[in-house]
Amino acid sequence: MPKIVELLFDCDNTLVLSEELAFEACAELANEILAKHGKSARYTGPELMQDFVGQNFRGVVIGMETKYNFTLSDEEREGYVKQEEDRVIKTLKAKAQPCVGANEELEKLYKSKKYGMAVVSSSALRRVVASVEKVDQAKYFPKDHIFSAATSLSKPTTKPDPAIYLHACEKIGVKPSECVAVEDSKSGTLSAVRAGIPTIAYVGSYHDPSKAKEVADMLVSNGAMLVMNHWNEFEKCLAEIEAM
Repeated sequence: MPKIVELLFDCDNTLVLSEELAFEACAELANEILAKHGKSARYTGPELMQDFVGQNFRGVVIGMETKYNFTLSDEEREGYVKQEEDRVIKTLKAKAQPCVGANEELEKLYKSKKYGMAVVSSSALRRVVASVEKVDQAKYFPKDHIFSAATSLSKPTTKPDPAIYLHACEKIGVKPSECVAVEDSKSGTLSAVRAGIPTIAYVGSYHDPSKAKEVADMLVSNGAMLVMNHWNEFEKCLAEIEAM
């Protein structure tokens, strides 16, 4: 294993407890889109999260277009993406909280100066920045080391496409094999693994132990090397990867 020099963290439900808040706001807009196109289906926040966890709203809309057989113009789609971004940011600024133990671990890593640190997310950059600022994590990451698959790339995409991880590595100036990623979803894990990055599965945001176990098994089956149930296990997981 090459020397690990950079740590790449997903944001939503990995650093910040934001997925449930975001999907509540997303579901409201998703239902407006479905109604406008004469579709009877409706989503709650948890239902939308189950179908589209790890994807940005552009990916959600494209997925709904396919599933429910309707088509938006690029202009319409991007208009909805902007609306969703504004609604979610407002909610996150009011209610977002850090994942349990994340701030304490980031503080230790930051003080150690052993690794560079970056955020690599599917979500829009404004949303990611709003999230880490709200929970007092922005101070741990250089401003130009917060990356968004929806915003940072010349052609927007979403995880599981590895493009955002490859872009982050290129901009930071590291090889994927010199990094470790932390992800909580299938799409995020596949994105990091497909980029060639050793990946830790984080399942601490799942309150139900049986659900956490189910997700952990699924993420390992999709290429995660180790499972982390709480942020206080991160140092041990990182040391195990470095010893490989």
